[in-house]
Amino acid sequence: MPGRFILDVVSDVICPWCFLGKRRLDAALARLDDLDVFVRWRPFMLDPTIPPEGLDRHEYMLAKFGPERLKTIHDPLIAAAGELGIPFDFEAISRTPNTLDAHRLIRWSHTVERQHEMAERLFMAYWSEGRDVSDRDVLAACAGEAGINAQQIRELLDSEQDVAETKAEIQHATNIGVTGVPTFILGQSYALVGAQSPDVLADAIGRVAKEIAEEG
Repeated sequence: MPGRFILDVVSDVICPWCFLGKRRLDAALARLDDLDVFVRWRPFMLDPTIPPEGLDRHEYMLAKFGPERLKTIHDPLIAAAGELGIPFDFEAISRTPNTLDAHRLIRWSHTVERQHEMAERLFMAYWSEGRDVSDRDVLAACAGEAGINAQQIRELLDSEQDVAETKAEIQHATNIGVTGVPTFILGQSYALVGAQSPDVLADAIGRVAKEIAEEG
């Protein structure tokens, strides 16, 4: 099938279903080795009201879901994550961070074609290692672990580089109707919402890629 297929993933680092969706996408892409898929990560903020310094996670979750629901809120994720070996460690997480800087980092990783790796590293850092992904030192370290120049990233994070552009892109997601993440935009024309199974993702990507190829 000729041409590169563009797949945009609208996501937030502090969305556990986005981490699950990323791993399920990896499984789907492994089945589509005859297709040249280029994955682009797009920013979304689940809660833009979180201050730059973040919030205590337990207090935040308690206020959002209440004590009873909080007891079982992660059960569906734990069950779903088992199939792909995602090492969620909810007890390790002490902060709910503001993710604007994390999104800037993912944006910059596009220039060296490391976005997919950067997204994975940040998901792991937060959901498995309990690291604060609003801390700029943590973000720079994660960049280095993903094969990106950590010192350069640290300097960029201390600047206003791409703050306005990242906020505009987050607003754009809302403007085009994204209300939940992950949202997969296939071939810039078809949206698939939620952490869909590898079978559903692979089938949808294959079908849309075929339609685009036939139209072209």
